[in-house]
Amino acid sequence: MFLEPERDQSSRELSGKAQPFPVPERIPLFPLPNVVFFPKTYLPLHVFEPRYRQMVADAAAGGQCIGMALLKEGWEEQYDGNPPIFSIGCVGRLASVQALPDGRSNILLQGIERYEIHEEFYEKSYREARVSLKPRDGAGSMEPALRRYLTEVLGEYLKADEEASPLHSLVRPDVTDEVFVNSLSTYLDCTPLEKQFLLEADHVPQQARRLSDLIQFKLAERRGAGGWG
Repeated sequence: MFLEPERDQSSRELSGKAQPFPVPERIPLFPLPNVVFFPKTYLPLHVFEPRYRQMVADAAAGGQCIGMALLKEGWEEQYDGNPPIFSIGCVGRLASVQALPDGRSNILLQGIERYEIHEEFYEKSYREARVSLKPRDGAGSMEPALRRYLTEVLGEYLKADEEASPLHSLVRPDVTDEVFVNSLSTYLDCTPLEKQFLLEADHVPQQARRLSDLIQFKLAERRGAGGWG
């Protein structure tokens, strides 16, 4: 069985429209302690553990999908096993796989959609899960004032952090609210738990408001310390 991020049958049947990428109902999971992945973004990863080398090989030969998941606190003691993870994550399509001579690989994931875990499986060396996709509920676009505020803060961030070059492309009116907010959530200086809080927002405006609150808190926290970037 495959899942589709877009369930509107009429929109899928429109001629000339690209079909959504099919996501298997059961996907491999790649849990990490410091990575939160967002839809409509890209995530480069270096894969070196034997179990995840096998995961990449299996995904490349099969459904082409990997679900990124954030490990919960206390994961260190159980890392070689299956420590607890947050039930909401993001599934990505294998956009590229660069195999290295020693068996490691560099991969690039394209964020497709959020997912929720319903059941986990441990038969293989890596973890798998039965998931359902969790598209945003379509609550609409951000308020123009909120987008302007986030754009202004982004400008401050870019001035303070010369390495934030991926964010320069967001300062354009043609960038959708979802791409804008998810990219900002990805690249700004937030903790993994803060990013998980952003990912779990029900819709883009709610995520934008949470992001705004986090930024205001960080600005107040770092005021007088030479910037917050």
